[in-house]
Amino acid sequence: MEMAGRYRLAARREDVWRGLNDPEILAKSIPGCQELSKEGDDGFAATVKARLGPVSVTFKGAVTLENLNPPASYTLRGEGKGGVAGFGKGSADVTLEEVDGGAATILSYASEAQIGGKLAQIGSRLIRGSVKKLTGEFFTNFAAAIGAEAEELPIEDEGESS
Repeated sequence: MEMAGRYRLAARREDVWRGLNDPEILAKSIPGCQELSKEGDDGFAATVKARLGPVSVTFKGAVTLENLNPPASYTLRGEGKGGVAGFGKGSADVTLEEVDGGAATILSYASEAQIGGKLAQIGSRLIRGSVKKLTGEFFTNFAAAIGAEAEELPIEDEGESS
């Protein structure tokens, strides 16, 4: 399953970057996050409870940061195990672009995920809807945690900047 999105955050790029790498801010931002800790210089370990369609599952997993280009971009690679419900793994390329003379940031992401076990039997359309909802909640929570506002942007605007 592939997904992409763009959000305009009313915050400086350095502040967005700092927030994306701060375990306390991320723990407040990730819907259902029960535990999040920094693992070395390039990753996090997490326990997250989520509802994907009709299934409620607790994932325990790890995320590694790769291709670090502060404060402009990085790649997240992660895997989580949800016991009998199954597993999820994937990656996301994240880029941060300054707009409005540096007063705001466009965060763009392109992700690819795979699921297995009972979760795979739910159907990709239902999973995609749940993931889209959780992603929207993450950005709303993240913006609040860094003291900014977030606005989802259409993907078609890619290449344009304010």
